[in-house]
Amino acid sequence: MLTLTEEATTAVKTITAQFPDAPQGGVRIAGAGSPESQFALSIVDSPEPADTVVENAGARVFLDSDAASVLDDRVLDAQIDPQGSVQFAVTDTA
Repeated sequence: MLTLTEEATTAVKTITAQFPDAPQGGVRIAGAGSPESQFALSIVDSPEPADTVVENAGARVFLDSDAASVLDDRVLDAQIDPQGSVQFAVTDTA
C-alpha cells in the first residue's frame, strides 16, 4: 500500500484544512496507467466508492483503482516551498 512521508502527511493536511466544510475530504490521486505516468491530483469531499483510502496521522489520500495498483509499493513525498506551493513526488519504498 502507498505510504506517506511526514512531509506528504503535513502537505495533505495543510491542503485539506483549507476546506473545513469537508471534514472527510482528502487528496484524490487518479489516472495512472504505469509507474512512469503523470497522476491527476484533486481535492475532494469524500472518496469514490471504489477508491482505496490511505490515512496517516489525519491525512487522507484516496486512490482510484489504477493509482492504487501502480502505487501499491511506493512512497508519496512532498516539498513545500517558502511561498506555500506544494510539489508531490512518488518514490520507491526505502
